[in-house]
Amino acid sequence: MSATTTAGASRLGAGRYIEAAEQPSDTSTSVHELATADGAKVTGVLRTVPGASVVVALMHPRQDLTHHVLVPELLSRGFAVWTQGTRSVNNDLTLIHEQAILDAAAGQVFLRERDFGAVLTLGHSGGGALFAFYHEQAGLAPGDRLSTTPAGRPVDLAGADMPLPDGAIFLAPHPGQGELLLRLIDPSVVDEADPLGVDPSLNPFDPANGYAEPPESSSYTADFVERYRAAQRARVERLDAVAREFVAETGRARERFAASADPVDRRAALAPRVMTIYRTDADLRFLDQSLSPNDRPYGSLFGRRPDLTDYGLVGFGRLATPDAWLSTWSGLSSNAGFVRCAPGIRVPTLFVELTGDQACFPEDAVAMVNALGADDVTHVRVEGTHFGGPIRRGAPTGASLAAAEIGGWLVQRFSARG
Repeated sequence: MSATTTAGASRLGAGRYIEAAEQPSDTSTSVHELATADGAKVTGVLRTVPGASVVVALMHPRQDLTHHVLVPELLSRGFAVWTQGTRSVNNDLTLIHEQAILDAAAGQVFLRERDFGAVLTLGHSGGGALFAFYHEQAGLAPGDRLSTTPAGRPVDLAGADMPLPDGAIFLAPHPGQGELLLRLIDPSVVDEADPLGVDPSLNPFDPANGYAEPPESSSYTADFVERYRAAQRARVERLDAVAREFVAETGRARERFAASADPVDRRAALAPRVMTIYRTDADLRFLDQSLSPNDRPYGSLFGRRPDLTDYGLVGFGRLATPDAWLSTWSGLSSNAGFVRCAPGIRVPTLFVELTGDQACFPEDAVAMVNALGADDVTHVRVEGTHFGGPIRRGAPTGASLAAAEIGGWLVQRFSARG
């Protein structure tokens, strides 16, 4: 397995994608369309090798993991692999995490209907909080599960079959989409309609505040860091208020239509309110490597130049409906925070920390592991960056090192082949 090619190393997103190994020649692959408890359709790919009695399910709330680097690694070790998308794959405009775990449930039901001796979940990056949320809700009595989204929309988790997995694996899980964005969002935005306006006192890219030209590490004072993080929280609070007002506005239109049957009110109830969230790649730790120190390279999840990617088109939570903002991207309103959900994870758990992670920092890993409700928890650290790249040129990839740890743990607690 090798990292991205040298030719691509100068691109803004260099290091994000890792080349995968070949899957075993005797792999059997099948594609399946599943119906969720609330009537949505989702798709998954099941890969098996002869004699596999354990299946590992990989899933992410927003991304297609069909070709995840761990797929061939797990297959070569004798485990079956299920990769599944949500109803919001590659388009998180309307991503509601309470619906995403219904999507996960459909996959778990499907796998329980097969002849596997054990079914485990594997959450990488945002898949970690998604599966933590699933485990928490699946472990509750149906009547104790959530019945509404953070926007107040009804969701029938109580009526869904939500099989409890036999084990949980987490690889470089970040604290949750909303918790992550709370650290990434640029608080120097002065007008949500203006992508370029900057409050100089909070500008992370101003030398007056401690910024240094890349790749030199910036150096921010404790006072600036404190003000910056408070302002990040304040911006999310403002965006939450906007989202809730949009939700209320739509609700009022529904009520008017119910009373009037007027098509004008119906159109008002259906008209989309899409929030544009500018500049969401500005965690100070991307720039100042003395903050939460680990082995990470300079830069963010999106590349080596946060001063540029922060202003770019691609970014977390860039476009979201009010419902999706509150359910997924608000670190203050989302139910899908890892630490919040972790006490509900009570099955044997493996937590793989990558020493150069740019999203799960050392103190995050400690907090997440300590929050887990399982009696059987294994926490290992391997060298690698968030997406499984190598720490340095010529070093093994984090994905291959993690795969070895995962394979060994699975063999110890579950059998690979019948």
